[in-house]
Amino acid sequence: MKILITGNMGYVGPGVVAQLRAVLPDAKLIGFDMAYFGSCLTNAAILPERKLDVQLFGDIRNLPAELLQGVDAVVHLAAISNDPMGSRFEDITLDVNYRSSVRLAEMAKDAGVRSFVFASSCSMYGAAEGAPKTEDSTLNPLTAYARSKVFTEADIKPLADENFTVTCLRFATACGMSDRLRLDLVLNDFVACAVSAGHISILSDGSPWRPLIHVKDMALAIEWAVNRDSKNGGQYLAVNAGSNSWNYQVHQLATAVAKEISGTQITLYTDAPPDKRSYCVNFDLFAKLAPAHQPRYKLEGTIKELAEGLNAVNFTDSDFRNSKMMRLKVLTGLQDTCLINDDLEWTDKVAYIAERSSPFETV
Repeated sequence: MKILITGNMGYVGPGVVAQLRAVLPDAKLIGFDMAYFGSCLTNAAILPERKLDVQLFGDIRNLPAELLQGVDAVVHLAAISNDPMGSRFEDITLDVNYRSSVRLAEMAKDAGVRSFVFASSCSMYGAAEGAPKTEDSTLNPLTAYARSKVFTEADIKPLADENFTVTCLRFATACGMSDRLRLDLVLNDFVACAVSAGHISILSDGSPWRPLIHVKDMALAIEWAVNRDSKNGGQYLAVNAGSNSWNYQVHQLATAVAKEISGTQITLYTDAPPDKRSYCVNFDLFAKLAPAHQPRYKLEGTIKELAEGLNAVNFTDSDFRNSKMMRLKVLTGLQDTCLINDDLEWTDKVAYIAERSSPFETV
């Protein structure tokens, strides 16, 4: 089996690569990444890409069609990956997350790829009151990132047929340790605050709802999707990926962190502008379709894991929101040093070498 994983050098990718390598030891795994965050390693025992057969460097906006020849499955993670980046780079977000995703799916189908797995998001529910949202609920995307996911799902749906299975995993908000940790995620942010300063500042009244999923449970869902038979969910499937037990209000997350990390204080800014992004999500369909690939991590264990991981790297930076632990800061830092341009393209391309038996390549 030959699997192409785009965006594998981000927060989610290392866990996906490790999961696929563990369950498919003989598969040929190929990574394709822009490498913005390649140096953002967090106490990794080995370079995560060492578990691949080939690591390719390139821009998803210009992925060569020939790379898809002989590929059985595509796991599409590559994206401008959160709301702050989407706000700063709105046009590029739509180009990278939407137009390039549709083009990749079209090329994959033309190349004979049998399975296309798209990392979508529950953020497309936006401001969602009432009962937990199912896959049939009205979509209300509030950000460029969320809109890009809605647009992509709509345009790749018609591509699905008996020879091309499409799975859109509408992931809950990611959390947990990774070889390339991000702290611009709600639970990760709260744990970092507690570890570095003993104090969590919630920049709202704490009432918005968020569903969460551990980053390694995301990898588990992706493994299921790669091998999903069209009889299990249909030729095209958009499914909420997460667990009903992981729906929390923001203040509940802060309280859970304070309980696990003693001495942590919490401040609520009740006069702050309301956060309109609030959505409670129903994951019953995912539980029905993928019973053997349900989330395995619990909130308390995830908090402990994050705290231990941060302590292992002697994390003490209470000003981490201005650090390279924030993806937007990495991109703007690369721009400030003229390493990438206004279109987020590298200004100086360098070829690297490695593979189990052949090189890392720039394409």
